[in-house]
Amino acid sequence: MTINRFDGSARVSHAIRDVLIPTGGALAMLVAFAATAHAHDVTPGDAGYIQEIFGVHIIPFIYLGAKHMITGYDHILFLLGVVFFLYHMRDVAIYVTLFAVGHSVTMLLGVWFGWGINAYIIDAIIGLSVVYKALDNLGAFQRWFGFQPDTKVATLVFGLFHGTGLASKILEYQIAEDGLLANLLAFNVGVELGQLLALFVILIVMGYWRRSPNFVRQASFANIIMVFLGVLLTYQQIAGYIANT
Repeated sequence: MTINRFDGSARVSHAIRDVLIPTGGALAMLVAFAATAHAHDVTPGDAGYIQEIFGVHIIPFIYLGAKHMITGYDHILFLLGVVFFLYHMRDVAIYVTLFAVGHSVTMLLGVWFGWGINAYIIDAIIGLSVVYKALDNLGAFQRWFGFQPDTKVATLVFGLFHGTGLASKILEYQIAEDGLLANLLAFNVGVELGQLLALFVILIVMGYWRRSPNFVRQASFANIIMVFLGVLLTYQQIAGYIANT
């Protein structure tokens, strides 16, 4: 009996290609972006605008909130992790609502009452939230500890941390008290609109991806990459904290 080694190696090559190219290609851009971006950052132009205006400015703050969410790679990564294996819109709505409630509460109260945490520390925690969710998707906690954390509670808690990160960054730019509440509410509305837009894109991509016969293998590899990205984000923030203290 003759074994066709070429056919065997070709099958292996195709399998590797089917796993690496779809997942690695899509997430590699996030690696490059995360290596140069700063979590919860505000562009110099937007920061200057926030510092100079007084009074109520609803539309500009909605725009700023939406822009922040859409360009906030840490939020997007966590949101991707949350909905990765949610197949029903009811479940998506529940988890996204929990996340939205969490980051809305701490963002609004944090800025209103002047609560702030060192931006490097809170962003390191947010990086760990990405690691946590990716490991959860991989079933790591059940295998390692024989225990499955409550995913709904975890989503809410990490939402609180994400909102604290937003509040900490806004506080750095000393937003004017004149019109503060209205502007904060507008900013939060923008954040939610940006989140819905990002979620819409994620669900479309996931819908097509899940039809692939290789989705299960690709999904595992994608979540391993997300663990790496979360660790990278955490490392960057810890390094920044050490360098600036």
